[in-house]
Order: sequence, then C-alpha cells, then structure tokens
Amino acid sequence: MKILGISGSPKKNGNSEQMINRVLAMAEKRGFTTEKVFLSEMEVKPCIACGNCRESEECPIKDDMEMIYPKLDEADAIIVASPVYFGSPTAQLKALFDRSVLLRRHNFKLSNKIGAGIAIGGSRNGGQEKTIQVIQDWMHIHGMVVVGDGGHFGGIVKKPFSEDETGTKTLDDTIEKVCDLLEMMKKT
Repeated sequence: MKILGISGSPKKNGNSEQMINRVLAMAEKRGFTTEKVFLSEMEVKPCIACGNCRESEECPIKDDMEMIYPKLDEADAIIVASPVYFGSPTAQLKALFDRSVLLRRHNFKLSNKIGAGIAIGGSRNGGQEKTIQVIQDWMHIHGMVVVGDGGHFGGIVKKPFSEDETGTKTLDDTIEKVCDLLEMMKKT
C-alpha cells in the first residue's frame, strides 16, 4: 500500500518537508511504500474555473499538476503538510487543492482513501488547527476517510520543527493512525 506525502511549502528543505520526510520514514519502517510531492520543487498554477474538466480528464493548464494527478490517484493514503500562512495553508497548496477537482469530477478518484493533515506555525496556537481544517475540508469534499492523531486534529507543530517535542509526538501519532487504518483495511 502506498502513502503519498505532500508538502505545501514553497521553501526547500523547510519544516514542512522535514515533517513529511519524518512521517514517511516511519511508514516505510512499517512496510509501506511512500512517495513525495514537494511543491517547493514544482509549479502548480491556480485553477481558472474554465470548466474543461467537466468533459475532459485533462486539465488544459500545462504544469507540474500533470505529474501530481496520477500520484494522488495511485495513493492509498495522503498526508498533507503546510506551514501556516496568515491563518491558512499556502497559496501553492490551495492551487493543488483547487486543481484536484478534475479527480472529483471523474469518478471521485480520491474517495475512500485515508487522509491526514499536519501544520506548523510560529507559536503553539499559531493557526495550525485552522490550517488542518482547510486540509481536512479538501479531503472531505473528495470523500476521503480523514484521521487525526488519535486525540485531536492531526500533527500540530510549533517551529522550529526539530525543537518541538510535543508537536513531534502529534506527527508520530498521526502517521501511526494512518498506518494502523491502512493495515486494518488490508485485512478486510
């Protein structure tokens, strides 16, 4: 089973990418295949609401989203990380979310996949829960099965990531919950 990790940060090797690397390494130790999408390395232009994806399974905007669509489709679980930018996810991540409507319009291709969100902010209460809510809203709109860290909404971290033991525990608990659920699904 495959877990896709998406970092919505425009910063290379920033906290969000480090968090995705951490959770995917944990998933690999449990035997899962993983793949990464780092938006810092890609260009995803915003949706222009042209409506072409109502009829066609191709978006007319030619950019790196063409490589992301199959990764989203092939994943059994998706974990999304974003820094908090003015109380919500990054514009880069929002562009990916908006452009994913193509997958929804063509047989709800993300439906029943496991989804989880993680967010990092400048303070303990720096907008992480609101950011995760936007991530989870995207997942719900696609019909995904959304999980948190077992007690709350998901991975809620204060930067710098490497110094936040409490937040790191929520990351670890979130990926463990994702892996546990995938293992349960595999048994049925």
